[in-house]
Amino acid sequence: MVAYNAGLMAGPRIVPREQHPISRRDIDSDALKVLYRLRQFNHTAYLVGGSVRDLLLSRRPKDFDVGTSAHPYQVKKLFRNCWIIGRRFRLAHVRFGQKIIEVATFRRQVAAGEEVVQDGVPAPIHHAQAERGERLRPAPNELSRGAASGGGAPRAQEDVSPAEPFRGAGAPGVNNEHLIHRDNTFGTPEEDAFRRDFTINALFYDIATFSIIDYVSGLDDLRDRVVRSIGEPDLRLREDPVRMLRAIALAARLDFTIEPGLLQAIRTHRQEIAKSSPARMLEEYYKILRAGSSERAFRGLGDVGLLEPTAPELHRSAGDVLWRSLAELDAYRRRFEATPDTLTNPILLGTLLVPLGLTFNRNEAPPRLGALPLARRDVERLRQILGLQRRLRDVAAAPRAQRAVAHRGIFRDALAWLEIHGNAPDLVVHWKTLVESGAPAAAPGQGVEGEPPPFRRRRRRRRRRGPLHHKGAG
Repeated sequence: MVAYNAGLMAGPRIVPREQHPISRRDIDSDALKVLYRLRQFNHTAYLVGGSVRDLLLSRRPKDFDVGTSAHPYQVKKLFRNCWIIGRRFRLAHVRFGQKIIEVATFRRQVAAGEEVVQDGVPAPIHHAQAERGERLRPAPNELSRGAASGGGAPRAQEDVSPAEPFRGAGAPGVNNEHLIHRDNTFGTPEEDAFRRDFTINALFYDIATFSIIDYVSGLDDLRDRVVRSIGEPDLRLREDPVRMLRAIALAARLDFTIEPGLLQAIRTHRQEIAKSSPARMLEEYYKILRAGSSERAFRGLGDVGLLEPTAPELHRSAGDVLWRSLAELDAYRRRFEATPDTLTNPILLGTLLVPLGLTFNRNEAPPRLGALPLARRDVERLRQILGLQRRLRDVAAAPRAQRAVAHRGIFRDALAWLEIHGNAPDLVVHWKTLVESGAPAAAPGQGVEGEPPPFRRRRRRRRRRGPLHHKGAG
């Protein structure tokens, strides 16, 4: 990566094209289409956040997110393949087949008591409602778009914190004074940069000039391989405690160090994580497990004291079995450039739960990881995955029986588990060869458990009855 000169910033640092390594060839072609069309209609349009960070590190970005001066419904007018999601935080999702380019209007953080205006329409949120801990109902399209993407909720740009769903508000001994309860309203690129979580996530790539725009000295921290909070760490972590998980995960994924002030703030405020939505914490866990650096990340969570308040079962049982399970998952993930679809939630869940000694018998109590909301369907599917392992190891079974196994709806997930945690590469090759030879199987995470017949059954002919002979006939 190019070295950048450090120094205090009187304004944004603008790095021209000849002084940075990002090329348009490295940017997703559909993201470029979105950027160029926004520019064509005189809107500011930047590539933002983690994608800029990863490109500067010569890494392949997981997502390409766009920040713009265009309001959500202005974006929708420009793209027929666009849907508006969210109620408290409106985003535009521009779809290209199965791919989504997320487009967010530049935002700023709203002070308590300030009226929120979206698209010129006042949309105040009663602050007392937030303090009482009442949830706002998501918009119908928020649910449908989330279900369509397989996540259950729309993806928000990872370096921006949504309004917290008010977990624990009003409970005795719980102080929610600093939590972000308010919506964000439209702002300038500079305001948008300062409301992001870490400096290395607040870099912009301007498609109009091909330059990098840095309002927060993120380039210096990228050069020094440091994760640093934007603003005062104590306040920023109390605004959104999930940032503590993100800091540990980001440092583990990039092999960066955490700035000492931020690290100390995480240790000091680690119990604040209990105020966060369990669903958001579980989502962060799944992100960590899919990143290819989960062992390092979970060791880091344990070191700063975050494992105990989020998943006490893991904290009590953390040992060689857990670390080996995470290392096996990481080794599998690093074989792929992008996250493979075989890393389904049940497999990720099993990577954490199986080392705890759970047998997943039907008579066993449902597994728990603190207050994390483990989906029953994921736990049941994990039970089926583990239940099929014995049959996957029985390669001496009759060919007909093996074809029956390969037809089961859970087969691909079970085979992925065997490949990740089974330490039996020869068995994996055997089953993959069997599938390639013509035994179809359901896609990972799909299909209904059962055994469709692997061969055509012979149909029994119905015997034709002769003519009826009535008494006295003839």
